[in-house]
Amino acid sequence: MVLLSSWIFNFHVFVTFLLLISCGITYGTETDILCLKNIKISIQDPNNFLTSSWNFNNNTEGYICSFYGVECWHSNENSLMKLELSNMGLKGQFPRGIINCSSLTGLDLSGNDLSGTIPDDISTLLSFVTTLDLSSNAFSGEIPDNLANCTYLNSIKLNQNRLTGQIPLRLGTLTRIKTFDVSDNLLTGQIPNFTDGTVSVNYANNQGLCGGSLGVCKANGSSKSNTAVIAGAAVGAVTLAALGLGIVMLFFVHRVSYRKKEEDPEGNKWTKGLKGAKAIKVSLFEKSVSKMKLSDLMKATNNFSKSNIIGTGRTGTVYNATLNDGTAYMVKRLQESQHSEKEFMSEMEMLGTVKHRNLVPLLGFCVAKKERLLVFKNMPNGMLHDRLHPAAGECTLDWPSRLKIAIGAAKGLAWLHHTCNPRIIHRNISSKCILLDADFEPKISDFGLARLMNPLATHLSTVINGEFGDFGYVAPEYAKTLVATPKGDVFSFGTMLLELVTGESPANVALQTFKGNLVEWIAELTNNSELHNAIDESLVDKSNDNELFQFLKVACNCVSPSPKERPTMSEVYQLLRAIGGKYNFTTEDEILVTEDIGDNNNMEELIVAREGNN
Repeated sequence: MVLLSSWIFNFHVFVTFLLLISCGITYGTETDILCLKNIKISIQDPNNFLTSSWNFNNNTEGYICSFYGVECWHSNENSLMKLELSNMGLKGQFPRGIINCSSLTGLDLSGNDLSGTIPDDISTLLSFVTTLDLSSNAFSGEIPDNLANCTYLNSIKLNQNRLTGQIPLRLGTLTRIKTFDVSDNLLTGQIPNFTDGTVSVNYANNQGLCGGSLGVCKANGSSKSNTAVIAGAAVGAVTLAALGLGIVMLFFVHRVSYRKKEEDPEGNKWTKGLKGAKAIKVSLFEKSVSKMKLSDLMKATNNFSKSNIIGTGRTGTVYNATLNDGTAYMVKRLQESQHSEKEFMSEMEMLGTVKHRNLVPLLGFCVAKKERLLVFKNMPNGMLHDRLHPAAGECTLDWPSRLKIAIGAAKGLAWLHHTCNPRIIHRNISSKCILLDADFEPKISDFGLARLMNPLATHLSTVINGEFGDFGYVAPEYAKTLVATPKGDVFSFGTMLLELVTGESPANVALQTFKGNLVEWIAELTNNSELHNAIDESLVDKSNDNELFQFLKVACNCVSPSPKERPTMSEVYQLLRAIGGKYNFTTEDEILVTEDIGDNNNMEELIVAREGNN
């Protein structure tokens, strides 16, 4: 029965995942401004906190980010990330206008004098919230069952209110919840059973609660027992029906998938939908690139044949393309995006201007019906991943080559974080997105493409599939916060540095005596004072021992469990550059000049800096 329940839950998560990824998040600008205006109107502000700070007579992009209690995804973009309006003496009811804050992930209204009920449709108002704090107010009524639909919640604080009734048992199904506090209320009945035993819960000063650590709930008469039996029977019937439907759906999906593979052996059936669009021109960013049409790309990729695929990732599939004149390019077919054609073209125009020696240049793009195709400069030596982990034989990269790749890649990522205007968080750093040109100069690919993906799908793939990019590179805090940061990029980059110096795969270390990922293995060796055993034996040479250990030290600092203890990418680049000083990989005019980025903490919570010119 336990296995059956677990299967049903996992199936529900799977179906929910399929449904959710089909929906997009609108990263608001005008809607977010409207959201704040509605909040200001609907809430009484006796201490004039909002009146004095929230001045909407401004047309500057990002002006609301300076409002009291407002935190934006980016300081130059009117897109709200958090609202922290605690201890302001606010009065009134829960502000329904908050529905217009479409990208809000955190809401703190604690320590005010708000009253009334918590909205029954709260999951509609706060679709993507991860932290909710309504504590120390005067909210009354029951906790809405709909709160369980806010599936991204990490923290719920409803303590010190006047809430009554039973706590919705469905809240126990919130898989990401870490903090749940409903103390000092008037709640009664059974407490929820959280699936994660590590959840910090507080039920203090609710005289009528029972269950779990609070003791067995007492029966209150035969009528309630009968009701329970009837309810149990109903739940059982629904469960069996859901199970039957689930089996039918899985069978159907399997059959459809099998038939599609039979009908589409080359994996390019989608190109038939482009009939009539072949004459569409490819928009180019460089005059040196010959003019081409969609028909040229189709011919160059053998009609996007499976045999031309050179890589597949979270953002799409990359094809090798060779034109009639022999010129080679890489063409990426993007995963389906929720952005309109106008928005997509705007993003492309911006990315086409992002140029750096250590970034793969975007040469052009093509929009054909629902398809989005990007054209990149060809990288003859392929992915760093394939060089480190060849399908056959041993890795042939020597130490100077690996150090050169690390320094160049660090310089490119540091430029994106600190000097690029606007700054960009990559979110998908791994050895698979480091491409090597003819001289083994590293080039970072996929920068800026995270914004084109459905953000919700990105988050769900992190939690359900273990990916925020490739498994093994993901910063530990991502699963809890669902928020990408520059320090998350640093963690991923540090993992890649460990991959370079150890030769091991980040996901699994190839040792019989250890089972775990690369970062975990390094942590164990460090605790046992055996870190020297981590270095790839093919690199060990007395002439470069000091460089190897210094390199390993930088990598270990990058993968610190605490984001605050990790260096910035600017610091990583400078440290690596110093280690490779004798090789003259860089010249003086290539030294990274880090612009003043203000308070680093303001960038800690970014999901991605908006790719648009300021």
